[in-house]
Amino acid sequence: MITRRSRVLTAAREDLWTIVGDPFHEPRWWPRVQRVERVTARSWTSVMTSDRGNAVRADWVVEADERPTRRRWVQEIEGTPFEPLFRHNAVEATLERADGGTRVTLTFDQQPRGMARLMPFLLRRAMGRQLDAALDGLAQAAE
Repeated sequence: MITRRSRVLTAAREDLWTIVGDPFHEPRWWPRVQRVERVTARSWTSVMTSDRGNAVRADWVVEADERPTRRRWVQEIEGTPFEPLFRHNAVEATLERADGGTRVTLTFDQQPRGMARLMPFLLRRAMGRQLDAALDGLAQAAE
């Protein structure tokens, strides 16, 4: 299942890449991320806050890094609380020059599992809201 959102931001592509291409900036723009841990050149752990206020960890690995136009990261799901929900979960950011700034496209590429696959419209709506919030956060972080 693919969920995608796109927006033209007034920031230069290189400035946005500085934010998108560095996991240490993730708490500035990605919804619910409080901090990142164990950051290496190819992986990191995002520590998020759940609706109940609990810390939830998600481990990510960079799958594609095409500076300054495209970055794709994939979640390591096996053995995590996300395993009952997803077989596959990836995020991709593309940055293209546009009149007035940079067109940023954020994409979730997911293969739901269990009950999540039976209600794709709910999952797509939730992921769309998350991508919209990420674009809002990216716009604020780039100011």
